[in-house]
Amino acid sequence: MTSSTPKVPRVLARSAQAATATAAVADVFRTVAVRDHYLHPTDASFHRSGLVSMVFVYLMNLAIVLFLVWLARARRNAQELSPGAPLPSRGWTIGAWFIPVVNLLVPRGILLAVGRAGSASWDERRDTTLVNLWWAAWVAHALVIVVTNQVAPGSMALLVVAESLMIAAAALVGLVIERITALQNSALGATVPVAPPAQV
Repeated sequence: MTSSTPKVPRVLARSAQAATATAAVADVFRTVAVRDHYLHPTDASFHRSGLVSMVFVYLMNLAIVLFLVWLARARRNAQELSPGAPLPSRGWTIGAWFIPVVNLLVPRGILLAVGRAGSASWDERRDTTLVNLWWAAWVAHALVIVVTNQVAPGSMALLVVAESLMIAAAALVGLVIERITALQNSALGATVPVAPPAQV
């Protein structure tokens, strides 16, 4: 391995973090607008909730794309750093996020596999706990949203819980991105290029 191995660009990591945080904040405004329309339906509230929801969808799609681009790059680096590591295929790394039920279970393992293969400095206790906390917050948020929509669409308590979990998941995935990027770039930066043979 040589130092020509590409690093995970920090601008890509920062963009994914910023987009995720922005989408999480937009989701709070969307939730407030949708609840307001549910409780006090008017033409104005309908248009307002529709506009805010549209903005949220655009931001969330951007966050998803940037995150998956970052993840694909991190997976490639992990494979370069640990050729024999049990990493998922490139297609499965992305595709698993879009299959119902599977996307509640498999992506956590993908992040762990990328993290472990990407650096010998991966802390099995601290770093795995960070990934687990993020995944628990994300899945819990999804489940609370489903329960809220089915049982009590106008419940302020459930909406506060759901949005708190969303913000927590966004913050935690930002930390996961930061940790994996830093560890991989450190490992890649430590590689030494092979010197050309001496001329005699």
